Amino acid sequence: MNNPALLQFDQPDLGPGIDALTEAQLDELAFGVIGFDGETTVTLYNTFESKYAGLSRERVLGNALFTAVAPCMNNFMVAHRFEEAATNGTSLDETIDYVLTLRMRPIKVKLRLLAGPSLRTRYVLVLRP
Repeated sequence: MNNPALLQFDQPDLGPGIDALTEAQLDELAFGVIGFDGETTVTLYNTFESKYAGLSRERVLGNALFTAVAPCMNNFMVAHRFEEAATNGTSLDETIDYVLTLRMRPIKVKLRLLAGPSLRTRYVLVLRP
């Protein structure tokens, strides 16, 4: 079993480590985790992200990430990269500088986009300053 305290936002090959964590372990991470399925329905949402985004789990889980939860990510920088990886059957592991704008003042963050055939879930990880 993974020790969530050992997982860092910028460590190489993070996807399998995140994928192996339980929901309780995801809540121990020092960065936001949004997990979603192939239909973009949010299936995982950790406490860190809930606290800093100001959105409860009840509000987020079961909803479409790019249209209902975070439409500010429904663009070529985020959503399109996931679509492209799924269409091509390739892995995605990219970190980008981003500005979140929905329901909050604009805030600069780093997003790490993780997806691939070997992962059970797709992830947007959010590192806040």
